[in-house]
Amino acid sequence: MNIGNNERRLLKVMLSEPSKSWNLEELLSNTGWSDQVHVAGAGKSLEESGLVEVEESRTTLISLGDKGSNALEEGLLESRLWDWISNQPPESRNMSSLVSSGFGRGETGPGIGILRGLGVSIVDGSFVANDAEVSESIEKRIAFIKSLSSGPLVISELDSDLVNHFSSRSGLIVSEDSISRKWKLTESGTKVEESELSETQMIGELTPEILQTESWIGAEFKPFDVKSPAPIPAGGRSHPMKALIERIRSVFLEMGFSEIEGDFVQSAGWNMDALFIPQSHPARTMQDTFYLTEPENVEVEEKYLDLWAKVHESGHDTGSRGWGGSFDKIESQKALLRTHTTVNTVRHIAENPTTPSRVFGIGRVFRQETIDRTHMPEFHQIEGIIHEPDASLPMLISTLKTFYSKMGYPDVRVRPAYFPYTEPSAEVEILWRGEWLELGGSGIFRPEVTEPLGTEWPVCAWGMGLERLAMLILGLDDIRQLYQPDIEILRKMPLL
Repeated sequence: MNIGNNERRLLKVMLSEPSKSWNLEELLSNTGWSDQVHVAGAGKSLEESGLVEVEESRTTLISLGDKGSNALEEGLLESRLWDWISNQPPESRNMSSLVSSGFGRGETGPGIGILRGLGVSIVDGSFVANDAEVSESIEKRIAFIKSLSSGPLVISELDSDLVNHFSSRSGLIVSEDSISRKWKLTESGTKVEESELSETQMIGELTPEILQTESWIGAEFKPFDVKSPAPIPAGGRSHPMKALIERIRSVFLEMGFSEIEGDFVQSAGWNMDALFIPQSHPARTMQDTFYLTEPENVEVEEKYLDLWAKVHESGHDTGSRGWGGSFDKIESQKALLRTHTTVNTVRHIAENPTTPSRVFGIGRVFRQETIDRTHMPEFHQIEGIIHEPDASLPMLISTLKTFYSKMGYPDVRVRPAYFPYTEPSAEVEILWRGEWLELGGSGIFRPEVTEPLGTEWPVCAWGMGLERLAMLILGLDDIRQLYQPDIEILRKMPLL
């Protein structure tokens, strides 16, 4: 027979009970092999020859990860935070009390984000929730973690919503695909004569030594199937996100824009105060923003601190009444990871207040988001401004329509919106598969933003999420697919 020795041995064992379905352990024991690779290889070869059929069953097993084991001992983060909150009198259920309670900054931010997903809201700095509903949800999560303490469980036996939730949190649970196989002789396989299955020394490679000694005469050669499938070589390519960034960059350069960059670490002043975002705004709390401890502060020129203080407190000479109250200059100098790339364009205006410019930037930004299919704590933003005497809303709309048309989305509409630092403000939507999808915000910077920086020219500004655009262009349902180390998935994504 034109089969190898491993195939002959496996076939001989299976012929001892021709009607039996053999599992891996039984075949290893009867063949004398210790490595399952021999069974898998020989079984595959016999399957291709029509002598054996292989039955596969796949299951996914869920087990505790390292952080899950810690949570089992110490308690889930949301459980520990909720225990503290629920045991406080109403007047102490607030952020300031929580910060001073002993929880670290690395716990309070993510933990509050998780609790918000359970229905806990923050009103005027205080926690508000339906205690019974929150407690019930947390008890279900605790029970889920405890159920995995004795070992892996089949995913079908578990609550799918809880599996999805904990899968989005790094290190709490681990999923592993398990494949079991059984081998059974086909009708053709049962007709093979055992006398044909004697193992023999087979030559797999013809060497000069074999030729010289003439040991090849009468020898049996290992079969080689030239028609068997071979791996398809894959050439190199840019990562889809890198390719998309380059495409966007080339579009803006074609439109006459220049690119600017900025640092990840910024002061709260340039990131928030310069944009006329009130110091009491929820976006400035640590459950939304990554504040730093090293460095804890970033030096800001006193002239800007004075200007921002006047604008925020009374509007200064911009025609605005400001936000009222007192401006905290210490708060303005806190160090953080930038929450948007608008900070780059605002600083560009401050450095070039009387120079006309059309600039854009593509960069990473950071927010304390709960990871799911549409949110990441680190993502990219596309930012741009038109800063010149004749800048106007029609110019802004025309620019954005031109950009999206060049990106392959000619159907664009603009709707009125509200943003703290633009007036008028607009949301940009594109028509995709018959639906209007919002992709970013835009507008004209308010005088409270531009005039303290030394310019009286209008500034058209926009900001859009790169990952959302990437999901549309690449046809993805889950943003995490862009960053997982799965070469096959990345290879199958469209070329840009």
